[in-house]
Amino acid sequence: MKTFPMFLQMKDRKVVVAGGGEQAAQKTRLMLKTQAQIVLLADHLDDELTALVAEGRVQQQAGPITPEAFVDTALVFIATGCPAVDMALHDLAKQAGATVNVVDQPDLCDAITPSIVDRDPVVVAIGTEGTAPVLARQIKTQVEQILEPRLGDLAALAGRLRNSAAARLAPRARRDLWRWVFSETPRRTHARGGQRETASLIKDAIKTGSFGAKEEGSVALVGAGPGAKDLITLRAVQRLQEADVIFYDRLVDPEVLELARRDAERVYVGKAPGCHSWPQEKITQTLVSAAQRGQRIVRLKCGDPGIFARSCEEISALKAAGVPFEIVPGVTSACAAAAASAEPLTEREEIDTVIVSTGHLTTQYTVPECVKNMGAGTCVTLYMAVGAAPAISTYFQGKPAEKEIAVVVVAHAQTPDQVIIRCDLPSLPAALVENGIKNTALITLKWRKSQQVAASRTPELSVVN
Repeated sequence: MKTFPMFLQMKDRKVVVAGGGEQAAQKTRLMLKTQAQIVLLADHLDDELTALVAEGRVQQQAGPITPEAFVDTALVFIATGCPAVDMALHDLAKQAGATVNVVDQPDLCDAITPSIVDRDPVVVAIGTEGTAPVLARQIKTQVEQILEPRLGDLAALAGRLRNSAAARLAPRARRDLWRWVFSETPRRTHARGGQRETASLIKDAIKTGSFGAKEEGSVALVGAGPGAKDLITLRAVQRLQEADVIFYDRLVDPEVLELARRDAERVYVGKAPGCHSWPQEKITQTLVSAAQRGQRIVRLKCGDPGIFARSCEEISALKAAGVPFEIVPGVTSACAAAAASAEPLTEREEIDTVIVSTGHLTTQYTVPECVKNMGAGTCVTLYMAVGAAPAISTYFQGKPAEKEIAVVVVAHAQTPDQVIIRCDLPSLPAALVENGIKNTALITLKWRKSQQVAASRTPELSVVN
């Protein structure tokens, strides 16, 4: 290693940032995460830094800069934006014996700023000795996925209880306690939002010396998003990495499953239209039974668990059985389709009402009531409605809305097989047939308040690879 990674004590120590523009602001933002005393060396500051000075969060020192400005500092950042000025200030800072970081000039740096994953007081720093900052950011993203957002709060709680544990437990027992806290029930409970419950668990374990008993099972209803694995949430990735068993749907991309821990059992419970591999009742009972055996379960659903995913039946069964559960939201298909087609669901002064509905009831396709009663200023996004398209088109035949409602169909949104069609209502059934769209598509109807859509508009097809 040419550089040695270590953490510096920053509380009440002086940090100098030379510069008053955006580069200086970036370093100042970074240092504001610490308890350092920040001094800005600049005659003129941008608006952000000016506001920080006014709030008393940083100090400004204007006028000529001499080596004395850098004396007794923990760290110096030189960030004027001018390479020549930066080099001159570097020489002055070194005369004062300071540890210096010069922005974008690694040869002049005693210290290199790493990519940081901040779960204060848990902090992970990733460095590449200035050779590959893009790689450092990629690694940072992966670590962000591994460490749940609330982990720092759990570490802080452990710190507050450490003296209590030391007073009551022998060294070996303390090691076992903290291993249990950060590996098993307390960490999972805390991650899903049970901070008070976690504190009680740890305090009881310290008081009784009993912990690490048989694990209580739990279920996470997790939204996998619309398909692409980089659209799944960080919390969803964390639950996949904790799961013992994953029950997943037909539309979940196999690459999403690769985010799970390797030894997790994967159970396919996919339900194709008209052909249910697993009846819902069997899925629900299996979730309850697996959790009651002490297993950590992920029920992985395409899109968001709260939208046309039959989560209510599963939630009711879990509640009745007393099984702990949580819902991890995902990017719903309606939003994914809107993003794919660059057609926002709302438009100022044009569309102020958004309705999400389905064109498929328990036994048949239908024209939803919200479509029949649709008015100007409304956007209706229909799930499972490809089979209902002919009836929808026929319903509006001869009505004024037939010429005013624009149609956008997005099939396989946010995947390599994505297809986008724009057409009018009369053309909708034929457009679906011509492009081979049979299911896994969302149909969005838009009736803008002012814009009129020509009845003879030609369907437009685009494929995103």
